[in-house]
Amino acid sequence: MKVIQLHHKNNTTLIKKAAKGKRDAQHTLFEIHAPKMLSVCRYYIKDMQNAESVMLKGFFKAFTHLKNFKNEGSFEGWLRRIMVRESISFLRQVKTIEFSVEDELIHQEQYNNIDSQMEVAQIQQLIDELPEGYKLVFVMYAIEGYKHQEIAEALNISLGTSKSQLFKARQMLQKKITDINTTSYGTS
Repeated sequence: MKVIQLHHKNNTTLIKKAAKGKRDAQHTLFEIHAPKMLSVCRYYIKDMQNAESVMLKGFFKAFTHLKNFKNEGSFEGWLRRIMVRESISFLRQVKTIEFSVEDELIHQEQYNNIDSQMEVAQIQQLIDELPEGYKLVFVMYAIEGYKHQEIAEALNISLGTSKSQLFKARQMLQKKITDINTTSYGTS
């Protein structure tokens, strides 16, 4: 049985070697982080092949600019931000991302937690069914932990648009989950 090391004992040394172009160190970093980074790309990109392609492009960019990583904060966080930017860039290239703009005030509502019996694949499918603008903001805010100001800057939209997209995405997901629960479990 092969044991996969989740956290390399000397990540700093490994990163320094990879920054000097050592292929074995780059390969080890890739092996450690690829599964999580593919998940990040997959949140944004529906098609698995495109998500893999974006992830590989993100790793190429990370290894090219590894000398810029200052060991301030986590390497995984730095890498994750690259993957998010690459995913957004890919979506911009493939099609225009549309955001519906509303000037009305957004009111906070409580939402039920996603039923624990739902499979991860089912949740991902529900997220994939969201309109692109809703999906991008929802994933960046709810999954990646970006703040609305950061989302607005990254997507070149207003703060209000970011908030309204999240509100509408949550509403749409809540309705879909309620519909699934009503159909599957006979409850609402």
